Amino acid sequence: MAPRIAFMASRARVAQDAAAQLADRYHAVPPEEADVIVALGGDGFMLQTLHGTMHLDTPVYGMNCGTIGFLMNEFDDAHLEARLEAANLEIVHPLSMEAAGADGRLHKALAINEVSLLRAGPQAAKLRISVDGTVRMEELVCDGALVATPAGSTAYNYSAHGPILPIGADVLALTAMAAFRPRRWRGALLPQQAAVRFDVLEHEKRPVMADADSRSVRDVLWVEIRSEPEVVHRLLFDPGHGLEERLIREQFT
Repeated sequence: MAPRIAFMASRARVAQDAAAQLADRYHAVPPEEADVIVALGGDGFMLQTLHGTMHLDTPVYGMNCGTIGFLMNEFDDAHLEARLEAANLEIVHPLSMEAAGADGRLHKALAINEVSLLRAGPQAAKLRISVDGTVRMEELVCDGALVATPAGSTAYNYSAHGPILPIGADVLALTAMAAFRPRRWRGALLPQQAAVRFDVLEHEKRPVMADADSRSVRDVLWVEIRSEPEVVHRLLFDPGHGLEERLIREQFT
């Protein structure tokens, strides 16, 4: 029996056109009625789709209509049902972010790739880093810092010279951006279950923003980050092109 397919597309014209053609060919259904959701766009749209449909517990198969497409499969409008039937399932757990704003509000968000803190003014940020309640670094002077999952380790983390993590690794990457003091500090590898806290020092003079997969909070006082094992995202990949293979291939490019 053919799977019931829902199609979701980014705003890009190429993605919208592809969605219209595929929806007609494969008799699309709404996401709430689908056995599988096909996301058409780039990595940013895949993250948006995963966040927007996680309440459905429906696997998502991406086809690249964007630029990088690390989380996407190659676009091909033929034999889609056969590709979905043969696809391999990957399980991804996000990070949870809790951030306290200077306005007294508490903000919560989930991040599949990373949670990052970035300076929001002309001066470098000053951060105190604690892991599981123990202060590990009294003062990090930097442009920012992030905590990345294995699935997100080839994104912003890799651009900041952080390590690429195997997809099955039970670790998180803590990476600094342009660390000034300690000079050349490259970060740390932490157990997946670790709770990481950043306290922003001199926040009025050195404002900092926090970002969880492009959902931003400005002028934060502190941010706590931890893995969220009870939240499950299910991604589908063509055989031989799953996240593990992509992570390995990325290191030899």
